[in-house]
Amino acid sequence: METVELIPIVIAGPSGAEKLKSEFIGSFGFSVSHTTRKPRAGEVDGVNYHFTTVEAIEKDIANGLFIESANVHGNYYGTSKKALQDVLDKGKICLLEIDVQGCESVKRANIPCKFIFIYPPSLEILETRIRGRGSETEETIKKRLETAKKEMTYLDIDGFFDEAIENDTLETAYEKLKSIVMPYINVQKNIAKKI
Repeated sequence: METVELIPIVIAGPSGAEKLKSEFIGSFGFSVSHTTRKPRAGEVDGVNYHFTTVEAIEKDIANGLFIESANVHGNYYGTSKKALQDVLDKGKICLLEIDVQGCESVKRANIPCKFIFIYPPSLEILETRIRGRGSETEETIKKRLETAKKEMTYLDIDGFFDEAIENDTLETAYEKLKSIVMPYINVQKNIAKKI
């Protein structure tokens, strides 16, 4: 039987991370990522993201303070080592919701993680879903579809992701995600009892 340790779980692609967090209250912690993009309506600095400048994040990246960072659609996103450690120090499973570029960075940092990729059944279905939200510009939709097309090529790289889940329906994809994550939740609960 495989031994499971309390390690960060990396989820790339549209995820059910928020649903996991609400179902298993207290098991997960989210490291708050940094970004150079402007806050959207309702987003709070330090809660949704640490909103920062290009100059500040580039300096911190150069100083080795980030485990992953990526320039996505013209904005930097990244996860600091401190944000990850803060979650683990509380005896929680750290969930990282990052893109494939970010996964590459985490792999280069040699941090043990469980890598899960959630992908749409097709680019056409993804486009329909994005357009159905009505919150994206035509330019943003095109960029997101281009990014998704590139990211889906990582499915062909043997061993890049530990698990891949097709997001055919939200409930089915979530149940698959939950079954993958349950062994880590069980370990976390045992650790939390000792803290």
